[in-house]
Amino acid sequence: FNSDSTFQPVGNFKQPHPLNIFFDYEGLHFEVACTGLTKKDIQLEIDGDLLKIIYDKPTEEEDYSGYIYKGLAKRSFNLGYKVAAKFELESLTAEMKDGLLHIFIPIAESKKPKIIKIK
Repeated sequence: FNSDSTFQPVGNFKQPHPLNIFFDYEGLHFEVACTGLTKKDIQLEIDGDLLKIIYDKPTEEEDYSGYIYKGLAKRSFNLGYKVAAKFELESLTAEMKDGLLHIFIPIAESKKPKIIKIK
């Protein structure tokens, strides 16, 4: 392929960080892949209606001697999500389990559907 081609090799683009985001009747759920990280490595920030999930890879060099293949890259990430007002961002809970960071943001009580009885 020549250098003027619009074809891009597989390695020349940045993969988005792997995660799942879904909601149900209880609230908003995030599942963020954090393979090889601990809960101390991850920083969660709330700024108004913005949720930030941050990992800054240490700048120290790792010793790669002895590796035949190194496929687990601990890349830095800085994810930011604007959260709708119907969710109580201040009541966020987070748990790290089996390499996944689980974040739950409940629906605000005042925003939950109400059943009105007809008289």
